[in-house]
Amino acid sequence: MNLYVSVLAVIVFTLLTVSLARLGKVKTKADYLVAGRSLPAFVLIFTLLSSWIGSGSLLGGAENAYNHGFVALWQAGGGWAGLLLIYFIAPRARKFAQFTIPDLLEARYNQTARVLGVIAILLTYTAITSYQFIGGGDILHLIFPDLVTPILGRYILAAFVIVFTMIAGMSSVAYMDLFIGLLATATMCLALPVLIHRAGGWPAVHAALPETHFQVLGDLSFIQCMELFLPTCLLLLGNQSMYQKFFSAKSEKDARTAVVGWIIGTVILETVIVAIAVTGSALFPTGEVSKAPREILAYCGMHGFGDASPALRLLGALLMGAIFAKIISTANNWLFSPATNLVNDIYVRYVNPKASNKKILIVSRLMVVLLGVWALFQSLGTESVLKKALYAYTIYSAALTPVILAAFFWRRATAAAAVASIAVGTVVTVSWEFVSPHLPAAIGHRDAIFPALVASLICLVAVSLTTTAPDSQQLKPFGVE
Repeated sequence: MNLYVSVLAVIVFTLLTVSLARLGKVKTKADYLVAGRSLPAFVLIFTLLSSWIGSGSLLGGAENAYNHGFVALWQAGGGWAGLLLIYFIAPRARKFAQFTIPDLLEARYNQTARVLGVIAILLTYTAITSYQFIGGGDILHLIFPDLVTPILGRYILAAFVIVFTMIAGMSSVAYMDLFIGLLATATMCLALPVLIHRAGGWPAVHAALPETHFQVLGDLSFIQCMELFLPTCLLLLGNQSMYQKFFSAKSEKDARTAVVGWIIGTVILETVIVAIAVTGSALFPTGEVSKAPREILAYCGMHGFGDASPALRLLGALLMGAIFAKIISTANNWLFSPATNLVNDIYVRYVNPKASNKKILIVSRLMVVLLGVWALFQSLGTESVLKKALYAYTIYSAALTPVILAAFFWRRATAAAAVASIAVGTVVTVSWEFVSPHLPAAIGHRDAIFPALVASLICLVAVSLTTTAPDSQQLKPFGVE
């Protein structure tokens, strides 16, 4: 136990050191929100990787893999498909070089689109932050079962994240991600073959589990697989945190280079995560973890190396620590991003346009605290991480991704259409839980992604084709003139 505590303490101390080291470099709004637009490709790769792979993969995806096998890769595969298109978006996003997605929405559409975009982002990003708190709380409970309950762990994790995020903004987040991304990638890639060996080799893993665990669709239908695939794909394509990283890049070339590294790292790491969870389901088919399968990765770190050599026990502790650090990293990113919206898109845009850099930094840090508390409150009422993840992904996928992609790739998209698309996508997603029980079972039993996305796209296309097209000057910053 002392080994796990020591590793966790070293990781937290290192993260705090990195954050404080960046504090002196934050003097202006641009320094805090987009790291002074100074991030090189190498840093971008790992901050993109760390911000994307968090509790959605480490808890929700792992839970799915424990229960259903490699079919869980449909969720990860949505991100991989999105990354292929992002390769072409990244340089355009860096060329646009603003601070937030609502900046983009106002420049391409209008102020109403900006405000509705802020609302959709707040709903999505605080929901995603909330289940990072759940994941961190679970890990702290595993390490300190007699001292820290899962709920108390959420409070502790929230405090860590709020402090780390408010210190130095994007610069702090990005350089913490560099350390965490390297640690997590190396540790998980080393842990997988060791766990497979301890399970008796891959044939033994295969023999211990149902055949469906190794099939393309597993025990799910194609529609169920698409309900995993689409929200992830569309969230990634419109992900504000990702665009802010591109806005923070030193150049368009650095942005595009970073996407190549991000694609490679994401495919490797998400496949390893699912493979560890599947191996864990063979190693630990019953017992405590079978009742809380979202904890399988951390459980493998705690119990999969317990009677091994000191070196392997250290690897187990590092695996546990890397998962904890990845959750902190992801929470930092998803908490920081909506805070920038409240500052840049509401406070500076409408409340105090002439605010000094000093005042903007104070308000930015205050927003981090307030949103962190809101995310913590949401976490206290959440049981299923996978369900919460898909809900959050769907809000963003239906409300924002269509209009963001249209901004770069469809010159005919209009402001009125964007407003209608964002509003309808958000309303359908948020209300689906209450409306679906009153619909025919064939429709009502489906997740919100299909009805919300279809409604959003219909509004975007139909209203665009019946309203006046935007002028070429409005299109110029987006490369679609």
